[in-house]
Amino acid sequence: MRVLVEISYMGRDYLGFQIQRNGRTIQQQFEKILKRMHKRHVRIHPTSRTDRGVHAYMQYFHFDTELNIEPAQWKYAMNSALPHDIYVKEVQVVNDDFHCRYDCVGKSYRYKVYQGQHRDPFQSGLATYIPYDLDIAAMQRAAQAFVGTYDFTGFCSQKTDVESKVRTLYESKIVETAQGFDYIVTGSGFLYNMVRVLVAFLLQVGQGKKAPEDVRTLLEAKDRNLIPFTAPAEGLYLEHVYLTPDALIEIFGKDIKIHRKKSLQNE
Repeated sequence: MRVLVEISYMGRDYLGFQIQRNGRTIQQQFEKILKRMHKRHVRIHPTSRTDRGVHAYMQYFHFDTELNIEPAQWKYAMNSALPHDIYVKEVQVVNDDFHCRYDCVGKSYRYKVYQGQHRDPFQSGLATYIPYDLDIAAMQRAAQAFVGTYDFTGFCSQKTDVESKVRTLYESKIVETAQGFDYIVTGSGFLYNMVRVLVAFLLQVGQGKKAPEDVRTLLEAKDRNLIPFTAPAEGLYLEHVYLTPDALIEIFGKDIKIHRKKSLQNE
C-alpha cells in the first residue's frame, strides 16, 4: 500500500531534504527508520526537496510498503526514532496512483526577517537579520507585481536545468511583524532558489537600489546576472502544500488557474 506522511522540521542542522553522499538530511533520517522496519531499503518521495538550512511547517512524502501497519502506529514508530527537530504530524493510506510531487497543485513559502540594532543569537538559523532600515511600502508594491504567470528565468539559480521556467504566483506579499517582516508567496511551483532570489530583490527595493517598476523589466530580460544576490536559506520556511485544487480554490477563488505538476519540476 502507499502511505502518505505529513511532517515538519527545523532544517538548521541538515544539508537539505534530499539524501546526500555525506552529511545529515531529512530523507536520510526517514529512510534509515524504514530500512530498519522493512529489512530493506525503502525510497521516499517528497513534494519538495528543500535546500540546506531551509525549514518546513508542512511537508509531505509518500512511500510504498507491504507491512500491514495502522497509520497511528506508523506515526508512533517514526516519532519514537526521529531526532527532536523532525516531527510526523499525520500518516494516512492513499491510492496507489497518488504521487506527492505530481499531484501537488501549489505551495506557500514564508521568509522571515528581523531587524534591530543588534543581531539576536537566539534567532540564528531561524530568521535572517537585516540591520538597516527598509522602505516596506515600496517592497510591498514590488512583491505584488510578481502575482501572475511569468517566466522566472531571471529569478532562480543559474544551475536550474528545467526546460520551462514559467510559473504562476497566486500570492506575493509583505507582512510586517513586531521584529521586522515576513515575505509570503504562494505559487503553482517554484524553481531552484526562486524564493530566496525574490527576497534578495525585494531587499534591494527596500534599500532604494531597485524600484518596484523594475519588476516587469527584469522578468522580460530573463537575465539572472541583473539580480546577482540570493537571500540566506535560514529565513525560509515551506509553510503549506496544496494537494488538491479545492484547497487552493478555497483560499484564492475559483477563477485561479490550477497547474498540475506532471511536467513541472519543483524546488
